[in-house]
Amino acid sequence: MAEKMQEGFPDLALFFRARTLIVTGALLLALYLCFSQVSTFKHVHSQVEVKKYESPTRLSRESSPDKFIRSHCQKNMSAARVANFSLLPGNIQDFLNYRHCRHFPMILDIPDKCGGAAASADVFLLLVIKSSPWNYDRREVLRNTWAKERLQNGVWIRRLFISGTTSSGFEKKRLNKLLELEQRKNNDILQWDFSDTFYNLTLKQILFLQWMDRNCPHVHFLFNGDDDVFVNTNNMIEYLQNLKDNTGNKHLFTGHLIQYVGPIRIPESKYFIPVQVHEPELYPPYCGGGGFILSGYTAFIIYNMSHHIPLLPIDDVYMGICLASAGLRPEHHLGVRTAGLHFPGSNLDYYDPCHFREMLLVHRFLPAYMYFMWHRLQDPDLDCSTKS
Repeated sequence: MAEKMQEGFPDLALFFRARTLIVTGALLLALYLCFSQVSTFKHVHSQVEVKKYESPTRLSRESSPDKFIRSHCQKNMSAARVANFSLLPGNIQDFLNYRHCRHFPMILDIPDKCGGAAASADVFLLLVIKSSPWNYDRREVLRNTWAKERLQNGVWIRRLFISGTTSSGFEKKRLNKLLELEQRKNNDILQWDFSDTFYNLTLKQILFLQWMDRNCPHVHFLFNGDDDVFVNTNNMIEYLQNLKDNTGNKHLFTGHLIQYVGPIRIPESKYFIPVQVHEPELYPPYCGGGGFILSGYTAFIIYNMSHHIPLLPIDDVYMGICLASAGLRPEHHLGVRTAGLHFPGSNLDYYDPCHFREMLLVHRFLPAYMYFMWHRLQDPDLDCSTKS
């Protein structure tokens, strides 16, 4: 149709050709301007990225060095001058670069968890449970078993899960939303915007102590442990109430005592600590990080000492260092088994509740066994009289 019109009307044909040239020229001009703007944006964006790289947060311990979490913490440029720094594993380099970073924004907070700072003396035992955002099933079982908030033997037990963040992008947002939903229902999660990994466990402890200093300064005692331990909180309350002349106002730090050991210098080990991080060949005595009990008094001693002691990746060792620096020692409790229970022979049922009836804490429980053990121990018909 257009071709026939062009043949019959020369002027109209010229019009179509001119219009085509104009449209083509306009498109070329638009593309030129568009690419010019993209080029300018890339140049500006690259400058912004350089600035962000100069002041990142502590890196994720399980991700590549260029994946940061937003923070105002500046990289310690002098860390690279440490002897043989370039030969250290990437996670150790990362730790040294951001070892000083101790302030991270809170995502979830419960400032009135203890009834306010002034009323926090009403909390006899505060359960402080380290939990990764992934571990919903563990948290849910604990809420309905040994970590249930309740009045026990006339005193109050309160519960907190402490967490950072994991993953990135959409997955990080989903996990943060999961914790937010749990928070609305249970009011029991503290979360900070740092990477929740093994090397940041000490950071998690320090951030909690900062929070406690503001919001729960008069709590009598604390249990501090992992979300895969079985805790007989009934026994724990009884033990604490029977302490002589200590209502939480004196030193107490007890658990599975570990002593006469030093840093593991094997790079392949999960617990590798090179001399660039910790030079002494012997750790002070400490209690296994799966779970320990401490008084409110001792918690604030540790917090105050932590202001002057550089962070160490292994959190339970760091607690021992803080205690030693204050001239205090942890003590051993036979009822705390962070290495699990051990029986001679192979014919015994490990999960027989009679084995756990006198325990305060045993490490490594799957959620289903946790639920089973707690309810079996509450059974008034449980008979252990025939067990040796």
